Amino acid sequence: MTETVVKIRNIRPGKFRPCLLLLLMICSVSLTSAQSDSLVLTYREFVDNIIAYHPVAQKVRLKLQYADAQLMGAKGSLDPVIDASWSSKELDDKLYYEKLNTKLIFPTALGFTFSGGYENTDGEYLNPEYKTDKYGLWNLGIEMDVLNGLLTNERNTAIRQAREYQYLYKNEQDMLLNDLLFNALYSYHTWQMYYYSMEILSENIAIAHSNNESTRNAYLMGEKTAMDTLESSIAYREAISLFNKNDIYLVKARQKLENYLWFNGTALKMQPDVRPENYDVFYNYGWTEHDSVLINNHPLILASVNKLSLTEIEQRLKREKLKPKLKVKYNALLTTSDDIRIHGFDLSDYKLGVGFSMPLFLRSERAGVRKGKLKIQELELDLMYKKNELLNKAEASLQQQSILKEQIGIYEQNAINYQRLLEGENEKFRYGESSVFLLNKRQEKYIDVKLKLTEAHVKYRLELLRYLYLSNQLVTE
Repeated sequence: MTETVVKIRNIRPGKFRPCLLLLLMICSVSLTSAQSDSLVLTYREFVDNIIAYHPVAQKVRLKLQYADAQLMGAKGSLDPVIDASWSSKELDDKLYYEKLNTKLIFPTALGFTFSGGYENTDGEYLNPEYKTDKYGLWNLGIEMDVLNGLLTNERNTAIRQAREYQYLYKNEQDMLLNDLLFNALYSYHTWQMYYYSMEILSENIAIAHSNNESTRNAYLMGEKTAMDTLESSIAYREAISLFNKNDIYLVKARQKLENYLWFNGTALKMQPDVRPENYDVFYNYGWTEHDSVLINNHPLILASVNKLSLTEIEQRLKREKLKPKLKVKYNALLTTSDDIRIHGFDLSDYKLGVGFSMPLFLRSERAGVRKGKLKIQELELDLMYKKNELLNKAEASLQQQSILKEQIGIYEQNAINYQRLLEGENEKFRYGESSVFLLNKRQEKYIDVKLKLTEAHVKYRLELLRYLYLSNQLVTE
């Protein structure tokens, strides 16, 4: 038999784009039968439905849009600003003052702010500081933070953090999608286990019913005692009880699976005759063993790295605040004439200003830097712990898979042997060389090992699913 790799795609409304690779192998024979049977819910159909329509998968897509909006908001601090004001006072037919002031401001990511403007004033009681001639006064200027805020300031820090948030939200998106697919496929495999256990328990009922009928007929012919019929009847009812108990778990597993089935905002319900894909064939997987690259690229680790980067960006701003504030302002003044032409630039016409401030002890700033340093150390320790935890869990998962594969082989051989023992005991029973008790025991052992085999298959697949999640191979771009 051949194996088929099921590739899962990131589905957006109306379009399929290759974005996800889920390494779930299924037997091609089972896949062929599934395609011809509309009542089979395959791996591929199940996961495609989740990615396309599940509310959590749709919410995942909003995170990147939110990050884009956050970056746009941060870049808004660099938007040019128009500032204009006009005020006038007139009393007793006297113009006290009239002031017009317009300005266009161009902020930059560094500690520079460029500006240009026009002012015109008039009035008998105008402050001479603001007085201009009738043509007004133009100005071109620059404002610069010489020390604190020159290379690192609130504006460029906000933009750097917004860009880092884009990576953080992308990794958080992958984490949500990872968790969603892991939990969904865990439910799918659990549904598989109880569904195929139901087939085994149905076989158990059929064998128990046949034995009960044979024992009753032998009793009527005087070959068996009443105790034999009682014992076979109890075994038959016990088989029904086991089936009903499994049926309860199967109903719960179906209901849990239905939590992941959606279509256009509506939760779906499965028809009673829908069944899971068959996994009877033991198969190999196309994954690779984990290494430091896979672990380091896990969205959980990358998200922690993003949080560390955000703190380091903020820490640079805190260290910048340890510097004194020195602000220099220079505005070149340009006059106009009646022909509205701006006169030539003259170095002697300007406005100049310098401002300086610095806390004497810098206790608030030094405390901020110290807390930031401690926060970085805390995040670095968390990152080291998470990497080591993922690595150890991945290695433990590989060991569990090896043990489960060996256990599956043992159960498969035991199932064959117990079936032979049951067939042989049936032959002896027909010739009166065995008892109902021994026959029931053979049947019990045979059914028990088949149930264990089914459970071991599911545990193996669940352990592989867990390994793919831990080693960052469940969802990849």
